[in-house]
Parts: sequence; C-alpha cells; structure tokens
Amino acid sequence: MRHTIKLPKLGDTTEEVVVLEWLVAEGDTVAAGDVLFRAETDKVEADVPAPVAGVLTERLVSEQDEVPNGTPIAVITSD
Repeated sequence: MRHTIKLPKLGDTTEEVVVLEWLVAEGDTVAAGDVLFRAETDKVEADVPAPVAGVLTERLVSEQDEVPNGTPIAVITSD
C-alpha cells in the first residue's frame, strides 16, 4: 500500500518549517516512529517521524525547502 506522508503541525504557532537534513534515503526501510528528517521551526529544531512502517519510496521535498503544514513530504510503501 502506498502512503503519502504529510508534514504534521510541529507547534501551536508554526505554519511552516525548513527541512534541515533527511536522515533516511529513498529505498530505506523505516519503522513507524523512525525519524525521517530534521526540521527547523521559528523556535526550535524538531524531528519528523514516519507515521507508518515500510520503504521510503520517494522524497517529495528537499533539504532547505520551506514547507507549509499539511504539505506532502514523502511516500512510504508498505505490504
């Protein structure tokens, strides 16, 4: 099954984040809760976890992109 992962809201007042560093490469297997990438809000750095287990088949945003809440960020394929 193909899951399009959207950027969750990372703070009460945060409307967008900057993608600092991807920690998972396309083709890597992830467990639910594994950190996909590190993001920077206007106040702190935060880890963005995978909500489902599977294989990261596509990154939809790049490092240094400014990404609004709810934007599709990745595709994870699971059995």
